[in-house]
Amino acid sequence: MAKLSTDREILHCIYEMYAADFRANQKMPDDDVGNRIYLPIDVRAVASKLGDDPHVLFGRLYYHLAHEYGYKKDDGARVDLFAFKIADQMHCINYPYLAAILSDHLSQHTENTKAFWLSIAALIVSIVSALATVLPMLSE
Repeated sequence: MAKLSTDREILHCIYEMYAADFRANQKMPDDDVGNRIYLPIDVRAVASKLGDDPHVLFGRLYYHLAHEYGYKKDDGARVDLFAFKIADQMHCINYPYLAAILSDHLSQHTENTKAFWLSIAALIVSIVSALATVLPMLSE
């Protein structure tokens, strides 16, 4: 069975794979500004790079992540992270929105990592303190 990547790993992989395409997309003529944010992605290539099953990855993007992060703006316009089809392009990712979501994921990961290591440090201090209290009593 192929591994299951985390949402953070999936978003980071897509971000890295398509950064150059997004920058190139920004050099398009101004008459196509609205479509600049969506990039078609090769789900099979992303899955291959992650070591995931491409069908499972597509399902995660289309059914889970698109649903989790999609929303309607006050004017009724829909904002999607992943769209099945935009104009004539299939499997499109809203790249700036992906970058914002990834930034939140990375920030949360950093906070969780710091909290973990602080907990480990507190545990070590507690063990040393307990040993410092118990060892002198044992030597008497």
